Amino acid sequence: MSTFADNPAARPIRELLLDPTVTEIMVNGPDQVFLEREGRMQLADERFRDAEQLMGLIEVLLRPSGRVISSTSPYMDFRLPDGSRGNVIIPPAALNGPVLTIRKFTRQLTSVISLIEAGTLTERMAHLLAVAVEGRANIIFSGATGTGKTTTLGIFSRYIPEGERIITIEDTAEIQLPQRHVVRLECRPPNLEGKGEINMSDLVRNSLRMRPTRIIVGEIRGQEVIDMIQAISTGHHGCLAVLHASSPTDVISRLELMSLSRGLLLPLWAIHKQIASTIDLIVQHELLGDGSRKVTRMTEVAGVQDDRIVLRDLFEYRRLGVNEHGRIVGEWTCSGVRPGFLERCEKRGVELPAGVLAPGADR
Repeated sequence: MSTFADNPAARPIRELLLDPTVTEIMVNGPDQVFLEREGRMQLADERFRDAEQLMGLIEVLLRPSGRVISSTSPYMDFRLPDGSRGNVIIPPAALNGPVLTIRKFTRQLTSVISLIEAGTLTERMAHLLAVAVEGRANIIFSGATGTGKTTTLGIFSRYIPEGERIITIEDTAEIQLPQRHVVRLECRPPNLEGKGEINMSDLVRNSLRMRPTRIIVGEIRGQEVIDMIQAISTGHHGCLAVLHASSPTDVISRLELMSLSRGLLLPLWAIHKQIASTIDLIVQHELLGDGSRKVTRMTEVAGVQDDRIVLRDLFEYRRLGVNEHGRIVGEWTCSGVRPGFLERCEKRGVELPAGVLAPGADR
C-alpha cells in the first residue's frame, strides 16, 4: 500500500492509505470522502480538486489489471498488490461523479489468535472450525458486507494441509494463502465490445478439470452454486465459500433461489436434499453497533426432515449489554450438539480436543 500511496495520483488520499487504523475509504465524488475506522464511518477532511483528478486516480488503480472503465462499462472491481480490493463506478451510473471504494487489506487480523483476541470468536469455536477445515468439511462463511467473512475464511484456510492442491476462484482475487500448491483464478468482465467475459460459473466448471483437492469460492452470487454443489457431490469435499446472507436460514433461502435461477426443472425437495448433502457448516458473521465484528453463529446443516433442511446451532452469540466504554458485552453459548461431519473428520485422522463441545457459555 505504501508504494501505491507514493504515486502522485494518490496524493489526495495518501494519509488515509497509510493510516493502519483506516479499514475502508469511500470517495463519493471529488467533494466528499468518508472513511471507516474501528467499524464506524466518519467524514474525512480529504478532497479532490475536481472529477478529472479523481478519474486520474481511478485510471492508475485499474492499469495493473488491464481493465478499462467507460460510459458503456461504468463500474468495475479491482485489486491492489497488497491484497486490498476496491470498486469504481462512474457517470452516467453514478450521479455524484466518480465513486471509488477501497477496502484495505487488514494486517491486524492475520492469525486465529488475533481473531480470538479481537473478540471475533472463542477458542472453542476456533478449535471446531480448524478441525472442520482440516477434516474437509464443506463450509459457507456468511454475513453482510464488511462483516469479516473473507478474513475469517482466509485465516482458517491455512489449516488446509500442505500436500493438497488448492484452487481459489474469485471475482477479484483477494484471498492470499501460505501453502505452496495454490492456483488462483479470477473472473474477467466483458470488453468494450461485450465479449470475452469469464464468469464464476465458467471458472468453477473449469476447476473440476484441474485436479483440485480443494476449491475455494470467493463469493457465491448466482448460478455457480449448482456447479459447486455438483463438484462436492462428485467427491470434491472440503470446499469453502463466502455468501452474503443475514442468517443461516437466509443462507439456505439464497442457495435455493440461486439454484432455481439456473432454470433446472427440479422440485424444491430435490434441491433441499442436494444442499443438505453437500453443505456441512455455516459460519455467520455480524458487524455490531460498536463496530466490532463477531462470528454470531456456527450452525450445522443436519439433513432434511419433512422436505425441510434442518439447521442445528453449535455456537450462538448473545448480547448481554454495553460496558462503560460503550463496547457491547456478550457471550457465546455452546449447545453441546455434536455435528455429524466430525465423524468424517475423524476418519481422516483429524480429531476435536475434548471439552470443545461441552454445553455452556464463554465470554
